[in-house]
Amino acid sequence: MRFLPDRFTLTLLATVLLASFLPARGEFVGWLNVLTVAAIALLFFMHGAKLSREAILAGSNNWRLHLWVMFSTFIIFPALGVLFKWWSPIDVSPELYSGFIYLCILPATVQSAIAFTSLAGGNVAAAVCSASASSLLGIFVSPLLVGLLMNVHGETGSLQQVGSIVLQLLVPFVAGHLSRPLIGKWIERNRKLIGKTDQTSILLVVYAAFSEAVTHGIWHQVGMGSLVFIVAGSIVLLTIVLVVNTYMARWMGFSKADEITIVFCGSKKSLANGIPMANILFPASTVGIMVLPLMMFHQVQLMTCAVLARRYQKKQQEKQGALNAEASRG
Repeated sequence: MRFLPDRFTLTLLATVLLASFLPARGEFVGWLNVLTVAAIALLFFMHGAKLSREAILAGSNNWRLHLWVMFSTFIIFPALGVLFKWWSPIDVSPELYSGFIYLCILPATVQSAIAFTSLAGGNVAAAVCSASASSLLGIFVSPLLVGLLMNVHGETGSLQQVGSIVLQLLVPFVAGHLSRPLIGKWIERNRKLIGKTDQTSILLVVYAAFSEAVTHGIWHQVGMGSLVFIVAGSIVLLTIVLVVNTYMARWMGFSKADEITIVFCGSKKSLANGIPMANILFPASTVGIMVLPLMMFHQVQLMTCAVLARRYQKKQQEKQGALNAEASRG
């Protein structure tokens, strides 16, 4: 069982500390903003290039599973986020609570949802299709939910935000996917390098966001009590979603493999989508505090799902061992 933070999470924390003590200032801020826009475009280009149409088609016929995953991601999560407004044992700033709502309206993460589904013995083809569809749908649905639940329109109006999202996220994503016939084999051979590129892009955006937030006094707004609320809220939120998905999958008659897929694809929230999108949707001075709940939830979901995946795997192995023993006796 793994309860320690993974290497990327530790690097994220180091990036936040770097921005806290050495935030970007002066002319470097302008260059950093240009680099951030380029990093976001590269991130979504790579997302599109990694997306295999064949893998999506292989798992696309399980429409009931996909509908439930979308329902969990874009209905159950946001509803719980709104309900948490009435569960506030400590005084939490409106900006931090808005960050918690923002976490709830994001799409599922692709990479870890598929990895945990595979480890646990779930329906990997359906996981690829469902997580990829969630990620793409989130480019459109998440900004709409931001406007609906948070009443945030930023500094330049919602129409311009939609244009920015299309230009910075969707266009690179589509360009990357259309380039797959040309670069797909290279992408498959260099998945570790692509993974490092993704992580570097996220770290750059985090540094830029927290540099701006630090200059506007984020650590004077967020106390230890608020951080405890985020962690406790993340644990409660994830627990409710995992329990609901597990029992609904059984009640709806899904196979064990499909149940595993629903549990892992319907409980994830994407750091890779959420941080770049926040950079577009919210004023620069608030991005750091808006993504803080997402960064903490990210580690909670990784640790919890790693334990859960191992548990599913152990049960599958025990079941297979019993079947093999019975077959050998027969």
